[in-house]
Amino acid sequence: HCLDSVTFICILKACANIGAIEKGKRLHNEMVSRGLLKENIVLTTAVLDMYVKFGLLSKAHQMLLDDIPLRDVVAWNTLIVGYSQQRQDHEAITCFERMRSEGLLPDVVTFTCIFKVCGHMGFIKIGKRCHSEIVKLGLLEKDIMLGNALVDMYAKCGLLTKAQHVLEDLTIRDVVSWTTLIAGYAQRGKAAEALECFEEMLGECIAPNEITFLCVLTACSHSGKLDKAQMYFSDMSEKYRLSPNVQHHTCMLGIYANAGY
Repeated sequence: HCLDSVTFICILKACANIGAIEKGKRLHNEMVSRGLLKENIVLTTAVLDMYVKFGLLSKAHQMLLDDIPLRDVVAWNTLIVGYSQQRQDHEAITCFERMRSEGLLPDVVTFTCIFKVCGHMGFIKIGKRCHSEIVKLGLLEKDIMLGNALVDMYAKCGLLTKAQHVLEDLTIRDVVSWTTLIAGYAQRGKAAEALECFEEMLGECIAPNEITFLCVLTACSHSGKLDKAQMYFSDMSEKYRLSPNVQHHTCMLGIYANAGY
């Protein structure tokens, strides 16, 4: 039986999931020989995604530029996300700028990924430019993951006041939003601000998770707040039914040691 595009897409995804590189390459060659990729952007993007998941980013990049004349934002996102996941941040930014030069408008996936890259590399100018653009497009009002990525970018770049302003302007905040900001303050040694944010989060009836408590305990460690650390560590299991892991216990050990116990 002759395979159709839907079947090929499913098999390409299966090859990507199990790492069947040679099988995936044979399928790609078969599709090329049958002329299936010439005008089918969905099928072509599936091949692109397969190579990205294989970690063959140079192959995917070459294919995008040479074999996909009608590139869309989904195709570019596939490569940008792949580069970001492999921490090849400069390449991700290069793809982003090339996509923009082709007149394509980034979507939520693009911006979320670029904020992550900017946070890693400290590319604050690019991040601010993208922030202004998503405000004009009204995207922050619709997607909490994008808002959280923006908070994270400013926090990682050390602009914690800006990160907090962004968080306060979000129409919807969740535990990730607050934990991202708390982590930023804790990592910069700003314990008072971190604990204040934690209390504000609780005031909004948002339940903390394991990562939140690790950030809070880290803040207590930096500021030598043994009593508060003991209270939060106790609340973790008794109030929120969360099981402390080795990182929480290690943090508490450090707090006790620094206090002379």
